[in-house]
Amino acid sequence: MVVGIAVSVTGAAGAAVVLYRQVVSGRLTLDVGIGRRTAPLGPITVEIAAPRDLVFDVIEAPYLGRAGAAGEHIDVLERGSDLVVAAHRTSIGTGLVATTVESVGFDRPDRVTFRLLRGPVPHVTETFRLDEVGEGTRLAYQGEIGTDFGRAGELWGTLVARAWERTVASSLDDIRDRSEQRAAAQRRRVTAPGT
Repeated sequence: MVVGIAVSVTGAAGAAVVLYRQVVSGRLTLDVGIGRRTAPLGPITVEIAAPRDLVFDVIEAPYLGRAGAAGEHIDVLERGSDLVVAAHRTSIGTGLVATTVESVGFDRPDRVTFRLLRGPVPHVTETFRLDEVGEGTRLAYQGEIGTDFGRAGELWGTLVARAWERTVASSLDDIRDRSEQRAAAQRRRVTAPGT
């Protein structure tokens, strides 16, 4: 009897680990609509010393143009003129890589929107809003995450939201750095002697 219980517990633990890895990696999305709860993502704001059009170019490049630095984590699955479907890969430690599939919409020059199609939770919508501030740009992120299964799903959503927001903050920092580097390079070309 004790051996049977130990085998059952071990089997259940093994199944839980497999389920966890499938959900975390984005291979399995549980979207049943039962007990749906939503919570905000962000807001996160960064100030960028670069013109808004240039910042927008940096954001859209991996999706609609050349890949650049962010392209190594993004695979465009379907591309239109102002909407793409893209897989985003994010290392989440312990050898796991989360792959989310999202639609990404471009409303030049002030908005980029994201809608989760497949990932560790059934619902995420996000917006990058670009506002001119003097000669620079304010890039503001805001979103919403949704989970099923009531309180248990809400707890899962809290864990996912923390990791999601860390990834977004890192992405915004990267956008700021690449935009400011490009703006500085453009200024140097304009002010270079003999040009």
